[in-house]
Amino acid sequence: MFVRSPNARRSYRASVIAAGCAALAFVPLRAQDTAGKGGEAWQLYQLPQSSLVYARDGSLIGEIGRQDRTSIPISSVPKYVWQAFVAIEDRRFFEHDGVDAKAIASAVVGKIIGNNRGGASTIEEQLAGYMHPDLIDRRDMSPMRKLHGEAAAREMDKHYTKQVILETYINQVNLGRGWYGVEAGARHYFAKHASQLTLPEAAMLASLPKSQTLYDPIAHPERAKARRDVVIAAMATQGYISSSDSAQAVTTPLVTAPNAGMSAAAGYFVDAVKQAAERAGYSVMNGGYRIYTTLDPALQRDAVTAVVNGTNRIEAEKNYHHPSKAEAIKSGSSDYLESVAIAIDPYTGDVKALVGGRDYARAPLNRAFMLRQPGSSFKPFVYSVALADSIPGNAIVPDTSLEIPLPSGDMYKPGEDDGRFWGNVVIHEGVPAGALTIRQALVHSRNAVAIQLGLRVGMDSVAALAQRLGITTPINPYPSSAIGASEVKPIDLVAAYTAFANNGAVVQPRLITQINDQAGRAVYRQAVSTPQQVIDPRVAFMVRDMLRDVAEHGTGVPAREAVPSRIPIAGKTGTTNDNKDLWFVGMTPELVAAVWVGFDKPKMVERTAFGGSLAAPIWGDMIGRYYENKSSSGWGPPPDGLVYAEMDKDTGLVATPMTAPDRRYVEYFLPGTEPVEMRNNPWKVPQWGPLFVP
Repeated sequence: MFVRSPNARRSYRASVIAAGCAALAFVPLRAQDTAGKGGEAWQLYQLPQSSLVYARDGSLIGEIGRQDRTSIPISSVPKYVWQAFVAIEDRRFFEHDGVDAKAIASAVVGKIIGNNRGGASTIEEQLAGYMHPDLIDRRDMSPMRKLHGEAAAREMDKHYTKQVILETYINQVNLGRGWYGVEAGARHYFAKHASQLTLPEAAMLASLPKSQTLYDPIAHPERAKARRDVVIAAMATQGYISSSDSAQAVTTPLVTAPNAGMSAAAGYFVDAVKQAAERAGYSVMNGGYRIYTTLDPALQRDAVTAVVNGTNRIEAEKNYHHPSKAEAIKSGSSDYLESVAIAIDPYTGDVKALVGGRDYARAPLNRAFMLRQPGSSFKPFVYSVALADSIPGNAIVPDTSLEIPLPSGDMYKPGEDDGRFWGNVVIHEGVPAGALTIRQALVHSRNAVAIQLGLRVGMDSVAALAQRLGITTPINPYPSSAIGASEVKPIDLVAAYTAFANNGAVVQPRLITQINDQAGRAVYRQAVSTPQQVIDPRVAFMVRDMLRDVAEHGTGVPAREAVPSRIPIAGKTGTTNDNKDLWFVGMTPELVAAVWVGFDKPKMVERTAFGGSLAAPIWGDMIGRYYENKSSSGWGPPPDGLVYAEMDKDTGLVATPMTAPDRRYVEYFLPGTEPVEMRNNPWKVPQWGPLFVP
């Protein structure tokens, strides 16, 4: 039940007399004079509701709608919430008939004597303008617009109770930043429901209709607090709160929630959720749905921090010659270094983190779904086909310059990131100059070896495997595709790598688990992705073991250094021609994740920039933060059906008693591809059975 302020007076006869000088404001208008395509201007209607997006732990991470709004019954909020709005916006709301004659008179007199203290719009007049802007343009300050607004307000007062009007108002009122109504305001400014608002918080929301930008508590906290205290004083003057409550309220600090009340900054992820929901047939912009997702807020926060800190660190390096983000913004440009971070559960496909750029508010383009060249991060697919084609991991391949004729008549001459070939370097006595095992070639990301393997097994076979792994973009069957010249989407690349973490079974990314309508009924459910076996489990294990070597001893060492040593990792760096796209795609037993660094319009980041030096540290920072207080289950034993032996990493031969400890490693083989001496002497090394590799 609504109770009028104790100080309210029914003195409208005197008010009307005092308002004589404003007689024009009372020229009667018929209700139909305000009619138009939006209906009659006094009519109230169901306000559009935004859809709320929740993380996997039930915390709020986003809102989808043209206007962020969740309508609530006025009975669900403390009385001081609506009292604050009445006290500051329309103190005689319960006495007037939709038009406050006394306020109009005061405004007219103020204009005459040059002491105008503002307008005299009632809550009904404000509502008419808010709900029917096509009929009543509140930006129009002409007398005729005022007359139309007053007529609509009076008519509204005839058709609806004060409670209905006030309930509609507190759900409609613009509270800035695209947030409408007290529930959205409470959610974003204070990270709570409107039912949980304190008196000072309610007063803060009520201060915003006067000017959402001027009194924005996030941008201008001191100015906002001063306005909030004015509202509190008005509530005390009008008897809504006691003087002691007022005194206590004004001493309360103004504190707003970080990240607009969300548990993690997830704008890019929420955009992807919106697109996924719409593809599933749900119009979430105005549907008031509740969307439950796969996001892990802790990992998302770690990913955001790693991306922001990592790109800032790159820009601070002495050899970085592009404008920093701050410099670009100052000059009005958006051409600054960007980064992407994505993490997926390799067993379910759940996307647990997705950062599509450094700053969603400034650059909402979701780079997780853009097309970029993967560079050497594509090589594991080539190696998978090679190993499955009976080329063993200890096979020797020369790292020499290549000249490959193309169908166009041109000659393809691939280079190396370090600008040289190892063809003139003697690695070990008795081994041809520049010869590498394919394991060592992957560890050191040698392009010539990957291209030779691709040509040997057929680039059409490599392209076919990439497609089966979920790469949705065309992979051209050209030699250059073996080193990542064909464009892919980052989200697809991460999903394809899940096969290496999941014994050859690939999963598809899942963003949404369930969608509920406004009544709470589940209207859509998406099950976890069913793993599809694409690669022989033994081959997937062997590639992952090579990628573990990449992280431990090769180009991925910067990622390994940033992650606690108790957490096993594997991964591959990627650097494209002219250092335009920099990558690290890696995995732990629980996650597969990727980081990309580059510019929206591809250009060289730096001449000395590589995936290992710039992307891998960001990946390591993200994963290291996530596992700071977590353990890992470990990879587990290799699958059945592998032959293994201790090898000499330089010669590619079975280790002998003369092999130095730092040259020894375990190599795995498909049966029939192991070294000849192992076949002839089964007692030399164990051929079958479990071997746990941490």
